[in-house]
Amino acid sequence: MATKSVTEKKPVKATRKSAGTKFSKETYVKWYKDMLLIRKFEERISQLYIQQKFGGFLHVYIGQEAVAVGAVSATKKGDKHITAYRDHGHPIALGTDPRVLAAELYGKITGCSKGKGGSMHFFDVERGFYGGHGIVGAQIPMGAGIAFADKYKGNDNVTLCSFGDGAARQGSLHETFNMAMIWKLPVIFIIENNNYAMGTSVERTTNVLDMSKMGLSYEMPSFVVDGMRPEAVHEAIEEAAARARRGDGPTLLDIRTYRYKGHSMSDPQKYRSKEEVSEWQEKDPIDHVLSVIKENKFLSEKEITEIDEWVKKEVAESIKFAEDSPLPDPSELYVDVYTQTDYPYVKEFLA
Repeated sequence: MATKSVTEKKPVKATRKSAGTKFSKETYVKWYKDMLLIRKFEERISQLYIQQKFGGFLHVYIGQEAVAVGAVSATKKGDKHITAYRDHGHPIALGTDPRVLAAELYGKITGCSKGKGGSMHFFDVERGFYGGHGIVGAQIPMGAGIAFADKYKGNDNVTLCSFGDGAARQGSLHETFNMAMIWKLPVIFIIENNNYAMGTSVERTTNVLDMSKMGLSYEMPSFVVDGMRPEAVHEAIEEAAARARRGDGPTLLDIRTYRYKGHSMSDPQKYRSKEEVSEWQEKDPIDHVLSVIKENKFLSEKEITEIDEWVKKEVAESIKFAEDSPLPDPSELYVDVYTQTDYPYVKEFLA
């Protein structure tokens, strides 16, 4: 049975200033390019997945692009990002070459995780992306751990730890929130609240529909953010990052967004109506940013077309790179695997 959109029942709190068009031309153009690349890359890999060009699981980010690009534009080099298995948008926004991401989907040695991780385990330390994690909620304490390392080293870097409204039900979240506040860790906890944990709506998992309230019992500053607008996401992340860099500790952001596609490629989406999806698509972040670009004459129609063509070319070349790349050698099974060589049984095995 289709459920009513949860967001209709939980109005956004007036706790933050509303975003305007005060960002630069360069910022809007980058948002547009990055969001369009994420969207078109995922639309293409969805088609290829159905054609069984590669296996494993596939969870696309379509509809949520504003969260990734707004977060990245508000942070700096050296900051860290960690998320769950809906992880294609974040590395693209951070600048990871989509070719190595496509190769990872195909299980090729040229992939960002050498073909060993697949869709759910993208990784790019050089750009501050620490995954891509398949275990629901595992990234929450891990994100706090990365932030602890930065605090220990004495730098001013911040960790952005993203998870869904479903993962927010994990017990480790509460343990992590408690320690993060006690130790004033430089971490921003981001609930990418797309209304559904797999196929279960927020309203069926809790009677507290305003998920920002989860931080209040820890005295953690907590806010609701419009996740369909990169401006709002940028402002919220920028404010939370400044707090963390000052040594004032973590912030919780309930970023309200929406996924247009199913939880995964096998999801029939019987838990929601087509009308609900259409309502959210009217708030599409790519259409919004493009309208701002046109209204402010940041780009000509020719320049917009050139970006569209560039994105098509990037996607096509990424898939070709993946298909032309070699599979890992069988010996790779024994590479990047942790072993303690002085452990007695390991010694015996290696003898």
